[in-house]
Amino acid sequence: MVSQPSKTDFTPDEELIARILAGDKRQFEPLIRRYNQRLYRIGMSILENEAEAEDAMQTAYINAYEHLADFQGRSSFSTWLTRIMLNQCYAQKQKSRHTLSNFDKPDNFVNMKTPANELANKELSNLLEEAIAQLPEKYRLVFVMREIENMSIRETSVALNIEEPNVKVRLNRAKIMLRKNLNGYMKDHVYNFHLIKCDRIVAYVMRSVGVS
Repeated sequence: MVSQPSKTDFTPDEELIARILAGDKRQFEPLIRRYNQRLYRIGMSILENEAEAEDAMQTAYINAYEHLADFQGRSSFSTWLTRIMLNQCYAQKQKSRHTLSNFDKPDNFVNMKTPANELANKELSNLLEEAIAQLPEKYRLVFVMREIENMSIRETSVALNIEEPNVKVRLNRAKIMLRKNLNGYMKDHVYNFHLIKCDRIVAYVMRSVGVS
């Protein structure tokens, strides 16, 4: 009998992967829920657009599922998945640049309004996201990974393919660029991926991999 994954599943990644490879496709759901927040924040850091970030997430999850047998454990699954997401985001960004090259950039392409702003203090959420959006991309990515997603220096280094000292330098520069009085609010208010979005991504990806 195939077990049903709960929305809060603390089974180690490696065990879930083994179950999936053994034929229990439903065990991909807890992996999606586990990493939705991280992938969304990374997507927003690069693409700066909610719909594009969600599209990148869906594609990244499907790619990860289709190549799960190729995962060899040289790094953690979370780092492997993060790199798939980064590659997808950069591919979409390059495509968007090409598409928009002959058009005016929409006024709301960067300064977007998201449903998250209605669930938290609106002014604070906008202030935080705008402050992070002003960071150069290479600093913004490291800041989101290290300070908001709590990825280790090594995980960030591997995911971005840069040296560990470079991770530290970029993080320090990002912090200097941000207002000091914002630091205590970052984790709870920036690029939150709420349950309704999580359920939508899960439903789409699970249908795409053949689980109804």
